[in-house]
Amino acid sequence: MPNRPADGTRINEAIHISPVRVIKDDGTQEIIDTRKALQMAKNAGLDLVEVSPNAKPPVCRIINYSKYKFEQAKKAKAAKAKQHVVKLKEIKMHPKTAENDYLYRIKQMRGFLESGMKVRLIMQFRGREMAHMDYGRRLMERAKEDLGDVGELETDSRMEGNTLLYIYGPRRGAAPKAAQQKPATEPKAAGEAKQQTQEVNNA
Repeated sequence: MPNRPADGTRINEAIHISPVRVIKDDGTQEIIDTRKALQMAKNAGLDLVEVSPNAKPPVCRIINYSKYKFEQAKKAKAAKAKQHVVKLKEIKMHPKTAENDYLYRIKQMRGFLESGMKVRLIMQFRGREMAHMDYGRRLMERAKEDLGDVGELETDSRMEGNTLLYIYGPRRGAAPKAAQQKPATEPKAAGEAKQQTQEVNNA
């Protein structure tokens, strides 16, 4: 019977405080001497595990410690899997961004948004471009229209130094592109046509 696991949990003979509150398998509780609780655990072929050391008196359970740790790890893994971490991508443009470069950046942003990512779109002004910020704003508004079917603007435009920022998030209700699946098999009609073509060729 192990005494002190690496995670610091006190079990069996490592529990020195007495008495302790013991929770049994049927849910009932009993405050008893620690030595008596330990003997109960030994008689059942189980472990006396301190599950709430700061309680007064400390709370213990008579359980299979190895199974208990396995279930705890399984719950922690399931909770971590449920966490949805949204990645943030960054795209930069300038007021004089060429048409083909603009279209390429829009294509990139669409791909990110369709994959469930957020995108920070930055319009960067350099030198004399600060005197013609309306050009950059018009380009940002154009991007807003071009991304309207796949993304939603999550923040109002704001200036930070010489940059204008927009943050887009995936449009609500739109399934991530990765979740879209292709048919496992080709349509029946197409399959029959293919078979007929092969028969004609063989003839």
